[in-house]
Amino acid sequence: MCGFIGLYTGPGAAFEAADGMLVLQHRGQDACGITTFAADSFRTHRGAGLVQQVFTPERLAALPGKVAIGHTRYPTVGGGTEDDAQPLYTNHPYGIAMAHNGNVTNYLDLKKELSEKDDRRLGTDCDVEAILNVFAAALADRRGAKWPDWPEAVFASMKVVFERVRGSYSGVALIGGKGLVAFRDPFGIKPAVLGRRRNGRKWDYCICSESATLNVLGFDVVGDMDPGEVLIIDPQGKVHRRVVHGRGTKQHRPCIFEFVYFARPDSVMDDISVYKSRIRLGEALAHRIRSRRIKPDVVVPVPDSSRPAALECARVLEVRYREGLLKNRYVGRTFIMPDQENRARNVKHKLTTLPMELEGKKVLLVDDSVVRGTTMKSVVQMVRDAGAEAVYIGVASPKIKFPCVYGIDMQRRSEFVARNNRSDEAIAQRIGADAIVYMAIDELVKAVKGPTDRVTRFCHACMDGTYPTGDVTPKVLKTIESERNRAARDAAELAKSS
Repeated sequence: MCGFIGLYTGPGAAFEAADGMLVLQHRGQDACGITTFAADSFRTHRGAGLVQQVFTPERLAALPGKVAIGHTRYPTVGGGTEDDAQPLYTNHPYGIAMAHNGNVTNYLDLKKELSEKDDRRLGTDCDVEAILNVFAAALADRRGAKWPDWPEAVFASMKVVFERVRGSYSGVALIGGKGLVAFRDPFGIKPAVLGRRRNGRKWDYCICSESATLNVLGFDVVGDMDPGEVLIIDPQGKVHRRVVHGRGTKQHRPCIFEFVYFARPDSVMDDISVYKSRIRLGEALAHRIRSRRIKPDVVVPVPDSSRPAALECARVLEVRYREGLLKNRYVGRTFIMPDQENRARNVKHKLTTLPMELEGKKVLLVDDSVVRGTTMKSVVQMVRDAGAEAVYIGVASPKIKFPCVYGIDMQRRSEFVARNNRSDEAIAQRIGADAIVYMAIDELVKAVKGPTDRVTRFCHACMDGTYPTGDVTPKVLKTIESERNRAARDAAELAKSS
């Protein structure tokens, strides 16, 4: 899960791209990058680390141009090296830089095909390079054809991408002298939203992962891209849009984990307020807890993303809400840390307890999800050490039991605390809690969907094993899992050697 941004504005677009990437920092903390185009030349700066660490005013000033794309990286395919940071670039045709959010499930097959059939060799392990080269190869073929205009060549080339590239992906490309191209996969699993802003007699445009970015940068929300849609902003600032593959919103399956955990609460995705969806999740969770006859003295959120659900859960249960855990905001999100050891170590740096709110009380900890159990086990022990009489856990989502192949680093079933159909009682015992209560999938869908008509179904493959793209076989799962196991072993060896 990454964050991307594409801007068509005025001179100094890189500075706005960096500001937008700060809003998207929660989507990726591993690396970041910006590419601009001006005076017939591409300029790129990429680096490992956070946006504020990588981009100084001097570095941004060295990225001139009124068109820019940027990216915050959360690695799924590829390592944590600067070489795999985005945007990535190919010089033929025109020169194309690209950044994306998602995961290509047939990446290894594409890498082989591109070498053997398209005479294109990939230089990194980052899957956006496969998308980039499929698009570039198709676009190069179109140059020899008599297409009536530029947009038609792009629409046809991106249709080839949608036909060849499997998985989930949304993103943006900067094409030398030709403008911006944005795309959203045929199932719309990953988000992409368009905004515009009046600038004198013309419009500025921004395409990005979350609407919160548009709000911060002063853009009005035009709307979400449709599944299978391609959007072009040409050098004259004209917008061209078309659904080129699939059935549009009829096969829309946005990732439900965006609403549970990843997205900012002030974002609206596919007409669904992330904040309001979490409020509804808290209400539904309260009814589940009441049905289990659990009677806590206090409800405490595991900060930060679970706070709206915890507030509403406490209100419905008519129990006091208290901030019994304090978060150090200068420590990253432990879920998206690259390995278990980092997650466990960072929990202690990230959270401290307020014993006065916990001592002698039956505490209900509310969290948005429990995936590996590493963080929650440490939190439960911290709350017990603070003197809690009992510790219950309310989870505003169902059990995570299946690998995610679409861009969230939940690809090794051996890590899941709920693996092998482990019971609630066994999970509670494993993480040291008195009880744990999960949501049901139908309750989750109802709460997240709310009143919108734009979305009728979601991707929740990590919870029920139903992969909407229809091409995720046991062989694909095994290949992806073995790749992640290999990457984990390589990282461990590297850590030992250093």
